[in-house]
Amino acid sequence: MSGIDFFKRLLGGPSAPAQETARHLQAPTGMRVLMVDDSPTLLAVLGRMVEQEGYSPLRAADGDTALAMARDEQPSLIFLDIVMPGKNGFAVLRELRHDPATRDIPIVMISGNQQATEQFYVQRFGADDFIKKPFGRAEVMGCIHKLVLAGRLPARDLAIAPEAVAMPIDVIEPTPASVAGLAA
Repeated sequence: MSGIDFFKRLLGGPSAPAQETARHLQAPTGMRVLMVDDSPTLLAVLGRMVEQEGYSPLRAADGDTALAMARDEQPSLIFLDIVMPGKNGFAVLRELRHDPATRDIPIVMISGNQQATEQFYVQRFGADDFIKKPFGRAEVMGCIHKLVLAGRLPARDLAIAPEAVAMPIDVIEPTPASVAGLAA
């Protein structure tokens, strides 16, 4: 994959090989998403992705900042890189899961390091999902979709056409009062 294809894929462009055409379920607009990575480029690109979907990005470049922001800001979702200088993603994940204020926040681990990926599968510390770098918009929105389906995130309210909520006829049971009202 060339450098340009990589950035097109990150931004959800047409070069992504297996982009899904189905519409994903989304979490509520304005949901705070904490992104933790030591790469300013990845934070900028991921932040743009979540902003374009109506979410509010929060950014942390290291584990200690991420822990403080998670406690103070109470984000609805955290994307957490595994390999970072200082406190790595596994240590941050462990602390978040042991803190009553943050233990229920859905966490998606991210990494491009194959060794970290293997380690993640061996040592699942309670993350909700995992995305391997490089990833694109389809993978990010797919994670949010899965978290909504699993009940870990609330679903975005969508306008429902009145005909879509019509009750099937066989569910309506006549009562003596309703039948008497028809005869009058």
